[in-house]
Order: sequence, then C-alpha cells, then structure tokens
Amino acid sequence: MKKWFLLIGVIIGYILTVGIFFTNRLMYIKKKTDDELIERETSEGFYQEQLYHNLPKQSFTIPSSFGYQLSGTVIKQNDDKRFIIFCHGVTVHSINSVKYMNLFLNRGWNIILYDHRRHGLSEGKTTSYGHYEKFDLQTIVNWTKEQFGQDITLGIHGESMGAVTTLLYAGLVEDGATFYIADCPFSDFEEQLSYRLKEDFRLPKQLVMPIANLFLKVRDGYSFRDVSPIQIIDQIKEPILFIHSEEDSYILPRMTKELYDKKEEPKQLFLAPLGTHARSYADNPEEYENVVDAFLQQNKLNS
Repeated sequence: MKKWFLLIGVIIGYILTVGIFFTNRLMYIKKKTDDELIERETSEGFYQEQLYHNLPKQSFTIPSSFGYQLSGTVIKQNDDKRFIIFCHGVTVHSINSVKYMNLFLNRGWNIILYDHRRHGLSEGKTTSYGHYEKFDLQTIVNWTKEQFGQDITLGIHGESMGAVTTLLYAGLVEDGATFYIADCPFSDFEEQLSYRLKEDFRLPKQLVMPIANLFLKVRDGYSFRDVSPIQIIDQIKEPILFIHSEEDSYILPRMTKELYDKKEEPKQLFLAPLGTHARSYADNPEEYENVVDAFLQQNKLNS
C-alpha cells in the first residue's frame, strides 16, 4: 500500500512540476531589457535615437478588451491615406519594429507602432503568443480607423509572434487590413513547442505537452490548438507576403512554406538566403526591400 501511495505521490509531483514549470516559461517568458534592445538595434544601425525622436510622433494609450492598457505611437508624416501597423516579436517591444518602420517611412507611409501585452509600455500579465494578442491587434486596427478614416489603406507587418498575431487576427475578421506581411511565423503552436522541447530539453512531447496544455488552459484560459495559423490561413482573402530566412533554425522555414501553400491567391513568398530567426531584413536588406516593393506594386498599394 505504501508503494502505491509513493507512486501516486511521484506521479502527482511530476505532473505539478512539469505543468507549472513549462507554463511559467511560456506565460512569463523572460524579456529583453530596454538597454539590451536599444543597444542591439543601435549597433546594427536600425535605431538612431535622435532621428527617431525628431519624427512627428504622438503617443497613445487605449484600453484592451481585457481591461489593461495598450501603449503605442503614431507617426503621421503626411496626409496620405496609407497606414501600416507593426507587430513585434516576443521578448522585445516596438523599438524592434523601427527598422521596418523606416522602410515604409521612406515610401511615404504613415506608421502605427505599439507594444504587445506584457511588453514595452503596455500592460498585461501574460504572453499568449498570438491568442489574446490578436484581439489587442483588433483594438489597434479599430482605433486607427476611427482616428484616420474607414477608407484608409491599412497594412499590418508582423515579425515572429507578431506575424502569428497578424495571421490569427486576419482570420478573425473580414474587414480588417488591406494586406499583411508575415515575417517568420510558426504555423502551429503545439508543433513549434514540440520542436523546441526536443531541441532545448531533449524531451519527447508525449511526456510534457498534454500536461502543459492542460495547465495552460486552466492558468491562462486557452490551449495550444487556439494558436494555429495553419487552421485559419485559407480563410484570409487579402494579400499576404510571407517571409522567412532559409537558415532559421528556431522557427523552421517549412512552417512558412506550409502557410503559403495553403493560402489562396493573392500571396507571395520570399525565402531569404541569409539570416537566423527574425534576421531576414537585417541580413538581406536590399532583397527584402525589393520584395516588399514588388508586393506593393503587384497589389496596387503604392498610392
């Protein structure tokens, strides 16, 4: 009898340890500090503090539908009706989007930068890898149209988790943006976590994923299956430019290929020859800009 109690205790201890440890790593993933991010972006020439502060910026704070505040910045450089929203990746904030912002500023677009929940100046207790973030993006889109008109041409550019958020949002609504750029998204959260589990911890998914999924549902109100762009990609009718570095070993480029293959036209795919995760633009700037220009031209979005 004592052996059975011991065995049951070991099993319960294992379940609690696995469930709490892995969901803590997901929900409260360690973020880069402001200094780390600014130093990185400055050293690569993407962020020049004085130039950024000289831009015609206006900060905004709006309530999320979940009760916390979302913080962002409008850079309206002209009266053009073209606007683009930038969605950054996990562990960073909107300063990470400045390199992409500059690309579009140089092409006459007006800019919306904002921080995802629990990142930068935005509030929020947990990170959900696109699940709750897609509703926050919907709030940002609605606010942008209320401020600048329902008739604006609106693009959304997302990197990594921001790309997943972008795609999940696009599958959520029919009257959202005019086009989307998805840079290095994963196609399915459970598959991505299983891959990282094997790479980072050398553990088989069968020992961890069912427990972590249950704990995530209880602790943060959603499950892995709720974060799966591949399930909704064929519902998106607007043009999407898919981008991924062929050398990316963190989120494999085949995930973007899967999304591209399932998405109906109009669509475009750019597999950058150089760069690790989220480095397509940093390591292939000329090619990246040429692809964006071609995508905008092809979909008559340049004016």
